[in-house]
Amino acid sequence: MHQLNYQHLYYFYVTATEGSIIKAAGLLHLTPQTVSEQIRTLEAYFGFDLFDRVGKRLQLNSQGQLTYKFAKSIFNMGNELLLSVKNQQQNQQQVFCVGVTDVLPKVLAFQMFQRCLTAHPNVRLVCKEGDLNNLTADLALSKVDAILSDRPLPSNSNVKAYNHLLARSGLSFFVAQNLAANFGNFPHCLDNQPFLLPGDNSAQKLSILAWFAKHKINPQIAAEFEDGALMQLFAQQGYGVFCAPTSVERDIEQQYKVSVIGRTHLLTERLYLISPERKVTNPLLLPLLLKSGEP
Repeated sequence: MHQLNYQHLYYFYVTATEGSIIKAAGLLHLTPQTVSEQIRTLEAYFGFDLFDRVGKRLQLNSQGQLTYKFAKSIFNMGNELLLSVKNQQQNQQQVFCVGVTDVLPKVLAFQMFQRCLTAHPNVRLVCKEGDLNNLTADLALSKVDAILSDRPLPSNSNVKAYNHLLARSGLSFFVAQNLAANFGNFPHCLDNQPFLLPGDNSAQKLSILAWFAKHKINPQIAAEFEDGALMQLFAQQGYGVFCAPTSVERDIEQQYKVSVIGRTHLLTERLYLISPERKVTNPLLLPLLLKSGEP
């Protein structure tokens, strides 16, 4: 016996369910003649009739009832299979791996990620923190999809990647809340005061030192940090003043219990998205670029 033709079986199943070849043909978008021929082919395959005609209706005979029972089970299982596969595809999380330079303010990075997760709630976000050189190597090896950085990838980099400016902001200066009253005439109030400086990997370090020199301010450099979050914890405990983007100053004040003692727009923090594409097509990154105004 040759393999069963499931298309013929399906035409029989629909006809038996509807009780009429004409109704079945309408559902199947076929002519009644075509449906009738397919059923006759199936009956020839089995070697017996499946229907008895009662007036204008078709009625299943004993062989037809048995065949219908199995056909119903087969096609119900097929529908369950399709539904299960569809649900699995919908529930399957897409992994989105992003490198974040360790000197980047965590609040700023969170705001960027929040845009992506709002637009794509089923994404599983993986954040990898490190210095720009190591993250760039990971980007070249496709270990990360993109990088968030406070400075652009140098033009002489051996890695083929592109810089996209996402945001820029002036800087605010913070100190522990219980010390804020000691700082009045900004920026000269910083003179001889302990200051927490970003580390060598930060794009801000040299700019801050140059800004101090321009204003003839000589703070006491109490410590340098590659990790911005650790620096802010030290400031919270009263170990010195630090600076961070004005755009996130409210979040920093609330999270670390510090107060703003001054602001400047002469120093700016920039946020870059570094991607392997000149024109970004990754849908997970598009919310960042659209928000920044980049086409």
